[in-house]
Amino acid sequence: MQKNVEIQRINQHKYRTVMNKNFIYGFGSLMVLFILFGFCRPPEKLTIWMMGDSTMAIKAENKYPETGWGVAFAQLFGDNVLVKNTAKNGRSTKSFIQQGLWDTVKQGLQEGDYLLVQFGHNDEKVNKPNVGVTVDEYKANLTLFVQAARAKKANPILMTPIARRSFRNGKLINTHQAYAHAVMELADSLDVPLIDLTTLTGELLTAKGERGSKDYFLHLPEGSVNYPDGVVDNTHLNVEGAGTIAQLVAAALRRQGIPLAKELKKQL
Repeated sequence: MQKNVEIQRINQHKYRTVMNKNFIYGFGSLMVLFILFGFCRPPEKLTIWMMGDSTMAIKAENKYPETGWGVAFAQLFGDNVLVKNTAKNGRSTKSFIQQGLWDTVKQGLQEGDYLLVQFGHNDEKVNKPNVGVTVDEYKANLTLFVQAARAKKANPILMTPIARRSFRNGKLINTHQAYAHAVMELADSLDVPLIDLTTLTGELLTAKGERGSKDYFLHLPEGSVNYPDGVVDNTHLNVEGAGTIAQLVAAALRRQGIPLAKELKKQL
C-alpha cells in the first residue's frame, strides 16, 4: 500500500514537471511570436490627403497628356508615404462639400496626416450657382477644412491656385487676385502653413515667357492621340508642367521647414 502511494506521488511529481515545462515552452513560444510580430509588422504609412480641382487631379487615360500636378507630387515620396489624391475636375470648395467628397476626406483623416488644399479656379466662377462662391464663402469653406483637420490632429497646408497662362502685351495677368489673396489672409489669421502657388507659378511662367510657357500646358496640334482636333488649353497642365509644379511644391516644403519635407525621396 505504501509502495503504491509512493509511486503515485512520483507520478504526480513527473506530471507537474512535464506540465510546467510545457507551460514554459508554450509561454516562451508565444513571447517569441509576439516579439517577432512586433518587430516584423510593417510600419504605418504617413498619409497625405490632397484636395483640389483639375489642376491637381488624377486624370482619365483618355485625357492624356493632361496631368494634374498632384500625380507628379505623389511620385516624389517613397513607399513609406501614402498619397490620397481626392482632387476632381471642375470642383470648387463649395461643390467639393456638397458632393460628399469632403465628408470622405474628413472621415479618413487620422492624427499625423497631412492635408493639402488647393482650390480657386472654379470658386471664382460666381455665375455658376452650384460651383462659384464669394470670397467670404471661399474663406469660410477653407476655414472649415482647416479646423476639421486640426480637430483630427492632422496637419493642414493651404495653397493658392496655380497661375493660368494668361498674357497681355507680353505680361502675365494674375487672374486669381482676390481669391489668392484670401488664402494668404486666411493662412496668416489661422497660423496655417501656406504655399503661394499663384506667385511661384506666376514667376515660373514669366521667366519662360509667353512662348516658352506653352511647354507646361495642354497645347497639342491636330491629329494628337486623345485630341484629334488639337487643343489650346492655358489652364490644364501637361506631363512636364505637372512635374515642374510638383518640384516647386517640394522646394517650398523644404524652404519653409515643413516636416513633411523630410519624407521626400531626395534633396532637390
